[in-house]
Amino acid sequence: MKIAVGIIGILLGLVSMLQSCAVATGGSLTSNHDLAGAGSVGVFVGLLFFVGGAFAFGLPLVSAIIFVVGSLFAFIAATSFTDMKIWAVADLILAAMAFFAWRRARADRVKISSGAPQ
Repeated sequence: MKIAVGIIGILLGLVSMLQSCAVATGGSLTSNHDLAGAGSVGVFVGLLFFVGGAFAFGLPLVSAIIFVVGSLFAFIAATSFTDMKIWAVADLILAAMAFFAWRRARADRVKISSGAPQ
């Protein structure tokens, strides 16, 4: 599951950053400062998607925390840029997946260290 979270997080990060760059540019061109600011926050959320996806391969708990932080920023920016609600929910889903991947890996380590048969 760690690999799936990593790949999905990286891909969604790239898509989110591309969309947010377009929104930030459009907001700047139309002098809509709220939309431009929300687009800038969206770029940051996309970066957090990307970083969370990268951490998912080795440190899934850190990844889950990064995804939750990204979700909080996305919900804040959702007042001006409504698509950020979708990215916030995707962040929360990936955070849950990363948490359960971490928990499973920890349980497997405990089984191995206690000498229990697999």
